[in-house]
Amino acid sequence: MKKLLLLALVMCCTLVGYAQKSRVVMGAEQTSEYFPILKGKRVAIFSNHTGMVGDKHLLDVLIENKFNVVAIFSPEHGFRGDADAGEHVKSSVDSKTGVPILSLYDGKDKKPSDESMRKFDILIVDIQDVGLRFYTYYITMCRLMDACAEYNRKVLLLDRPNPNGHYVDGPILDMKYKSGVGWLPIPVVHGMTLGELAQMVNGERWLPKSRVCDLTVIPCKNYTHQTMYELPIAPSPNLPNMKSIYLYPSTCLFEATPVSLGRGTDAAFQIYGHPNMKGYDFSFTPRSVPGAKNPPQLNKTCYGVDLRGMSDEEIWKRGLDLTYVIDAYRNLNMDDHFFRSFFELLMGTDYVRKMIKQGKSAEEIKAMWKDDVENFKVQRKPYLLYAE
Repeated sequence: MKKLLLLALVMCCTLVGYAQKSRVVMGAEQTSEYFPILKGKRVAIFSNHTGMVGDKHLLDVLIENKFNVVAIFSPEHGFRGDADAGEHVKSSVDSKTGVPILSLYDGKDKKPSDESMRKFDILIVDIQDVGLRFYTYYITMCRLMDACAEYNRKVLLLDRPNPNGHYVDGPILDMKYKSGVGWLPIPVVHGMTLGELAQMVNGERWLPKSRVCDLTVIPCKNYTHQTMYELPIAPSPNLPNMKSIYLYPSTCLFEATPVSLGRGTDAAFQIYGHPNMKGYDFSFTPRSVPGAKNPPQLNKTCYGVDLRGMSDEEIWKRGLDLTYVIDAYRNLNMDDHFFRSFFELLMGTDYVRKMIKQGKSAEEIKAMWKDDVENFKVQRKPYLLYAE
């Protein structure tokens, strides 16, 4: 009996040790790796509500450890992560610490001012991305990297997993469509963490005038590109859960059409519909809510499709799936009134709209970017920090 109890205890301890070993450890948690780099420096951080170190925000951890934090740069949705998509966010002061918050999403050029760049010596980047070319956090990071390269400031990136990091899909951005929702010549789903992407930006000389910034990345531990990492905090108001994050590459394309993708409901990016869509029993009504104050089709009953019943595995298998947009396009029969020019900015190329209008299938269109995906995988390989 004693032997059995001892064996059970050993197995239990082994399992606990394995769980601790296999838990993904964020860059921000590895304070012994980066605290020495910050000593004696004036520190700025680019972060938002996702920049947590256990149960504390990175900002609070730095202040508690007597580091000289002089500024916070905040992205789209603001430092607290509760502003609407694209909403102008004013600069302010963090009420808890008194550190100035400098908004990079206040309606101006979204690049930090000369005055703000002279405040600090080193910039810490710690923010949760979701791995999409049209998700704007990486664009703000690139603009900050460029400013740091210009002003000879160091960048310290504390890496976090990419919840869509297990695959690559979609056409590479044609740079004539470079915009605030597409800044780099990468596929829609690039499959890289921000740390990997920042290294690629430097290595491929993608910053303006081929500038390179002084970059240090603290990688995650126990993470590979096949780790299906679940985010503990919603990264923005309309990505409330993992289902929305997995469907986002496909359903975000409705942003460039009159079709509602569920903003103003509790199922944003997981449903789609329009008041005039025919043949569907499922319906929903977008309302004005925090994070979606004026959603498309506000207060109108929309008929369409509920994607929440799909398994995660099915969504992953489909990847970037055009069947939803094609379904709504054919159902509504609006021809030229269906797509806005924003569609090309999201897709990054002009052939997708043309092929949908020609009646091509999702599979035929997807075949067009197969080479883009394969070429990008080769191009990005030198910059990967984690096993594929």
